[in-house]
Amino acid sequence: MFQKLLAEGLGTAFLLIGVVGSGIMGEMLAGGNVAIALLANAITTGCILYVIITTLGPISGAHFNPAVTAYFTLRGEMKASEAAAYIPIQIAGGIVGVWLTHAMFDLQILQTSTTARTGGPQWISEVMATFGLLFVIVGGLRSRPDAVPTLVALYITGAYWFTSSTSFANPAVTIARGFSDTFAGINPSHIAMFVVAQAIGMTVALIVLPKLFEPRSET
Repeated sequence: MFQKLLAEGLGTAFLLIGVVGSGIMGEMLAGGNVAIALLANAITTGCILYVIITTLGPISGAHFNPAVTAYFTLRGEMKASEAAAYIPIQIAGGIVGVWLTHAMFDLQILQTSTTARTGGPQWISEVMATFGLLFVIVGGLRSRPDAVPTLVALYITGAYWFTSSTSFANPAVTIARGFSDTFAGINPSHIAMFVVAQAIGMTVALIVLPKLFEPRSET
């Protein structure tokens, strides 16, 4: 269990380092071109996801995301006691990753974001982004488990661009990004509705995905 928790904490920290660090670097180098900064942010996030899922998946399952942990727990594929340990570690790991990123870029360590991310279109985007992420994970585990790191990396890279919210799809990431007043930040007052939308996306996945991917009995 210690190895699993260490993997979840470290992996989520690396995920936030990738998200926030690439946002800072992209904004610094893009000369005001937000599209270029977002492209750098998306590609880097996809890259780090591929790395941490491939390396840490065999240890903890590579959730790095309370919505993923909740899905597998409610499906009876994970013990509630494990989930109760995973989720705080994921959140703490994400926040530590943000602080380490600030240190690497010589920024004030403790920050809160002022970036507004709110409104119906963004909440709908988070429902769809979270459902889509679970669709990719569950479908990948059913069809080609070895391809899951690539599938998740490609999905999130694309979802940065086809959702108006830039596809947070992760309560731990959402909370951690509230602690960074940089390109990837989210105003803390807007976090709760993002998490609610992500929980709705996870609930829809619980209803739909078993019907889609569970083997049907032969008649």
